[in-house]
Amino acid sequence: KWLQEGKFGIYTHWGIYAVHAHGSNTTWYSFALYRDPNSDARKHFERTFGPLTPDFGYKDLIPKFTAEKFNPDEWAELFKKAGAKFAGPVAEHHDGFAMWDTKYSEWNAAKMGPKRDIVGELEKAYKKAGMKYLTAFHHAANWFFFPVWDKRYDTGDPKYSGLYGQPHKPGEKRNQAFIDEWYGKIIEVIDKYDPDFIWFDFALDAIPEGYVKDFLAYYYNKALEEGKEVIVSYKQHDLVPGAGIRDLELGQEHTLTYNDWITDTSIDDRGAWGYAEDLTFKTPNRIIDNLVDRVSKNGYLLLNVGPKPDGTIPEGAKKVLLEIGSWLNMNGEAIYGTTPWFIAGEGPTKLGKANETGFNEENVVYTPEDIRFTVKGDVLYATFLDWPGKKAVIKTLRDNSIKINVKSAIALFSGCTYG
Repeated sequence: KWLQEGKFGIYTHWGIYAVHAHGSNTTWYSFALYRDPNSDARKHFERTFGPLTPDFGYKDLIPKFTAEKFNPDEWAELFKKAGAKFAGPVAEHHDGFAMWDTKYSEWNAAKMGPKRDIVGELEKAYKKAGMKYLTAFHHAANWFFFPVWDKRYDTGDPKYSGLYGQPHKPGEKRNQAFIDEWYGKIIEVIDKYDPDFIWFDFALDAIPEGYVKDFLAYYYNKALEEGKEVIVSYKQHDLVPGAGIRDLELGQEHTLTYNDWITDTSIDDRGAWGYAEDLTFKTPNRIIDNLVDRVSKNGYLLLNVGPKPDGTIPEGAKKVLLEIGSWLNMNGEAIYGTTPWFIAGEGPTKLGKANETGFNEENVVYTPEDIRFTVKGDVLYATFLDWPGKKAVIKTLRDNSIKINVKSAIALFSGCTYG
């Protein structure tokens, strides 16, 4: 129920990858770094930090991941002002660096880099601010992320397997030790930090089904015992429908759906996910349009922000978040606590057909004729996705095939932050 009412959340991609602050997708920089000598990542790393050797590599960025200005209460205040009802960190990305004090690996933020329990500090701050708490996991993909078989690099040294992954040959299946650690880390986070929402990236389908089912049973049964509602999300078809909620990365459904769904997108304009020095940011209007569109179709929005290595949120991201918050402060009654109407909306802009990840909203420009509907009780909300000028027409309400007695209708305009 809290997700159905809250609709909008924020999570943060923050880890070692914030240090290099480079690349079209900063979280996959380290993958390209070792795989392709001619990659942009390799050239940038060797130009900036030095040549890769059997002793020197990605791990040596950890001391530069200082978080000296990290203030979890400031993050919580900002995200709450932005209108988010749930928030949380990426607990561990593909790179194997855990952002909490874990017993499963020395390669974690409590013992290295920041030397702080990031997941634990954010849990306290977000819950204190009244938001539900999310933890995101990407670590099922750690198995193939680094070339642990290549002795030319530090990835091939077993001394560093706690970060880069256990030694194995290319194409070899995940071994029992890896699976046990994958499972153990998630259970540890559940027990220590009590998340309300566990979000998974892809590769969950590479974990033996029995372990995934055991995790789901543990999480759901624990929540039931505590009298709380929790969420698990997944990519593609990694879980059986109904066992969790499907996430569409950078996408959205093209029409109203029977089932609810969530989509994650990034506040930066190119989907870098982590912080990069040359980032530009989406406009508030674009993000609000896509929030409205998702909610009208039975969806939710999880917006990503990539903090700097010192723990500060980029100023450009702050500005966008506060603009979104201003709009939601005025017009949020058409978002929070609503349900879809029997049609999502009207207008000329077509979103194409659904595909594996959903329709990507990258190049969509909405018009004043594009309208989205939501409902709360006896009130119908119509949100115009661009400013219509002096005259706003809702054609659906004069359609003879729709039998509706309009007692209360409120029209909102997402194309103007304060109107």
